[in-house]
Amino acid sequence: MVRKKGVHNTKRKKSKATKDTLARIKSFFYGACFVVVVIAGTLFSYEKLSPYFEMFASEVIRLEKTGVMFPEKESAPVKKKNDAAETQNIQPEKKTLEKVKLPAKAELPVCVVKKTEQVIRHKGYTVSYNSDYRIANWVAYELTREEVQITKIERKNKFVIDPDVKGASAFNEDYTGTGYDRGHLAPAGDMKWSLQAMQESFYLSNITPQKPKLNRGIWKDLEEQCRMWAVDNGALLIATGPVIKPGLKRMGKNRVAIPEQFYKVICTIKDNQYEAVGFLLDNRDYGSKQLKDLMIPVDSVEAATGIDFFPALPDEIEKKVEAKVNKNAWSF
Repeated sequence: MVRKKGVHNTKRKKSKATKDTLARIKSFFYGACFVVVVIAGTLFSYEKLSPYFEMFASEVIRLEKTGVMFPEKESAPVKKKNDAAETQNIQPEKKTLEKVKLPAKAELPVCVVKKTEQVIRHKGYTVSYNSDYRIANWVAYELTREEVQITKIERKNKFVIDPDVKGASAFNEDYTGTGYDRGHLAPAGDMKWSLQAMQESFYLSNITPQKPKLNRGIWKDLEEQCRMWAVDNGALLIATGPVIKPGLKRMGKNRVAIPEQFYKVICTIKDNQYEAVGFLLDNRDYGSKQLKDLMIPVDSVEAATGIDFFPALPDEIEKKVEAKVNKNAWSF
């Protein structure tokens, strides 16, 4: 009995070993089949798709050469600290303030009250000459920083008749022994930039009878002040002349009118804004009186003269700057 039991156990062990071997062979077979199938599928797919792979590779090479596939990277802009766009909502871009400019020929006035006049254009100024009174209605010119800074021409004291004047004119002899200076309207000191301009400033159409203490006093101060303003601001528009009215006294053989008052109006641009100021001076000595105490609106000068100054300015600007004086815009 003992022997049969041993034989039976041995057979059972052999049977189990056989099954294990068969299981391993089966697993190996299945694995091999899977590998074969994968390889076969890969070969089949490559054979079918290889034309497309080649086309794709060619396209990649083409794009790479043209820089489309891999464009060069631009360096990112350096962000500033405390950038307003990062700290708040994006605001609309502010428009650049347009620079204000003096219009061409804006210095030329217009006589509102009818007067006899002949408008003559010279090198450094324009004159509206009144042959009835043998003096000018007005003289106007632009004075620039560059003109003031050129001082190569010395003063010429040769007073002569304006060759362009038609009709009656003053002569040098009309001033002799009268006690009046030959007072410039457009001063010789503003014409040192040109020999022709200097010579023409001594035309008698640019000259009026002035009391010596006016001509050599506060009137001269005003001329010098204008040159300083021209340097400070870049340019001035200046209109000046005598106040002409009926009944003025006369002098000399040619009956030259003697003005009782003189005016000067000035327009400039200060801090990108138009500014204007006027002066109305009696034909007398002002002693120690200061110019800053004599500033008046251009409108006041227009009322006294019957002349419209700076008419080329836009109406709204002309109305504003001529109505009052911004004293802070004029340094002394």
